[in-house]
Amino acid sequence: MSLMTHVLGILQDIPNPAPVDPTGGSKGIELLLSYVKWGALIVCGLVALASGGYMAWGSMSDRPDAAHKGKRAFLLAMIGVIASAIAIPMVNTVFGAAS
Repeated sequence: MSLMTHVLGILQDIPNPAPVDPTGGSKGIELLLSYVKWGALIVCGLVALASGGYMAWGSMSDRPDAAHKGKRAFLLAMIGVIASAIAIPMVNTVFGAAS
């Protein structure tokens, strides 16, 4: 039991510093991240539209493999939108905590 108390005492002595902004308040990093975030959403939207057309073309021309690829691309575009929607607030929270 004394060993556990000793280990807990050592762990309590480890400092836990507050987060520090590594950019020194530079707005260039935030601008770059905002461009990347918007770019990801735009690309996912374009892929979703294109895959809808690919599905329609595959169905109308009796090419089930093309329709399947369109469905897969649409699903992946939606997963990309969800990942971006989760990542954007997460990045904003991290940068908000650092400043």
